[in-house]
Amino acid sequence: MARAHLTRLTGNAGGPNCDDDDCPNVYRDTTDGGIVVQGDLCTAFRPPAGEGLVKIPEQVLREAVRALGW
Repeated sequence: MARAHLTRLTGNAGGPNCDDDDCPNVYRDTTDGGIVVQGDLCTAFRPPAGEGLVKIPEQVLREAVRALGW
């Protein structure tokens, strides 16, 4: 997947010190509708190969849900 296929759903919830790409965000993949999450790495457990764990603030997820109209 290319970055050009991602639509950013969030950005305001991160706070005033966030630039375009350095805060937790949620994106929608325009090719298949999938959700991509950007956040702090989480080491709670080891996910399967090819997967990763990230942690995002609750307000970022709420913002994404509002943007999607869910």
